[in-house]
Amino acid sequence: MKHFDALVIGSGQAGTPLAIQMAHAGYTTALIEKRAVGGTCINDGCIPSKSLIASAKTAYTVAHAPELGIYNTDAFRVHFNEIIERKRGIVSRFRNGSERSLEKTSNLELIMGIAAFSGDKEVTVTGIDGRQQVLTADYIFINTGARPFIPPLPGLEESGYLTSTSVMELDELPQHLIILGAGYVSLEMGQAFRRFGSQVTLIESKSHILDKEDEDIRQAVAGFLEEEGITLLTDARVEEVSRNSKQDIVLRIEKNGIPAIVTGSHLLVAAGRQPNSDILQPEKAGIIPDAHGYIKVNDRLETSADRIFALGDANGGPAFTHISYNDYRIVYRNLVEGASLSTKDRIVPYCMFTDPELGRVGLTEKEARAKGLRIKVARLEMEKATRGIIDHKPKGLLKAIVDEDSGKILGAALLCNNGGEIMSVLQMAMVAGFSYEQVKEHMFAHPTLSESLNNLFFSLEL
Repeated sequence: MKHFDALVIGSGQAGTPLAIQMAHAGYTTALIEKRAVGGTCINDGCIPSKSLIASAKTAYTVAHAPELGIYNTDAFRVHFNEIIERKRGIVSRFRNGSERSLEKTSNLELIMGIAAFSGDKEVTVTGIDGRQQVLTADYIFINTGARPFIPPLPGLEESGYLTSTSVMELDELPQHLIILGAGYVSLEMGQAFRRFGSQVTLIESKSHILDKEDEDIRQAVAGFLEEEGITLLTDARVEEVSRNSKQDIVLRIEKNGIPAIVTGSHLLVAAGRQPNSDILQPEKAGIIPDAHGYIKVNDRLETSADRIFALGDANGGPAFTHISYNDYRIVYRNLVEGASLSTKDRIVPYCMFTDPELGRVGLTEKEARAKGLRIKVARLEMEKATRGIIDHKPKGLLKAIVDEDSGKILGAALLCNNGGEIMSVLQMAMVAGFSYEQVKEHMFAHPTLSESLNNLFFSLEL
């Protein structure tokens, strides 16, 4: 049995910086990782997927270059294997950088293996060779993340499927990629593979895509995806999965109560994620997960067990890299620096990296109305925005939710080229407490995308 001051389980975007900073602060620290340093973001999520999306966006730009007067581009080819190799190189660069940061940190030990609680403040780690070691600590920090949820569909396991991880390790481009689910990952990957040349069909059991977004945003996204040739099947439930004599994937579905068959070369299951808490066995440390397996925490990220914290996807909060990193900052500053930070009322931004991009922050219109708030809604179609016209990027819209009484900005959805960047401008305005009038009257450089915020809020006065 070996004792540490601090034990961090999982090397994601909270675990790695937390372990390093705890060690710098004088705590003897161990960081346990079961697979690869960097967590989901570096190895399976943000970094690799956005690398593929960058290649797909370039393919689309070249294919549509004649619209801007550039010709002789119709013979371009997609070398899918080179796209995958580029992605792997980028992942390795980030992962190696994290590993080097850990290696050069004194007072910190990286332990590779699968961790599970075996008692109060006690963790048993099973290494790759099967050997076990028992570790104890004064403080334990859980950053175990989540994994793809695989629904219990008849025939799915036998027929084989791809996940958001394995789809980015394919040796060849799918002829017809079927995707279960129509959330952020599904739409990003669906558009990317369509732009590479795959036929793409998305199957969603609900009546619409992007369940958390407003209806006008959903319709706009569905519109440009269908315009690119992606088939969206909503109100469609998969009854059974199988393979035919040609080894194609065959899905027996029911759409609007009518039986149908969908056949493709590959199947990507992107039906959400589930926490890895079942592997961790938190009950043995006195921690009871919620009904979905997430570890419950208070607004200081403390679990029900003394001096045990849960950060990132493990605690069921918004599943974004920046949220995980912000969790680390809250825990570290409270514990080591004596701050009094919490997750209460923090403004959550996020992006969906389709093209155009969706940058989102704060409340949606439907959330604001459900709360009974008195609001005004500002809208500007990108086809009327100066930068949208200049760059030949007319798809999408800008939308902001404003408190009718105070004029404060409550939320925004920026569906446009580089939507995440302009979203960050409004996020800063919200943090500063600016009213929409202050943004409307602010002088932005011309002709920038941010300048469109003037016209967005001017629409409230028309």
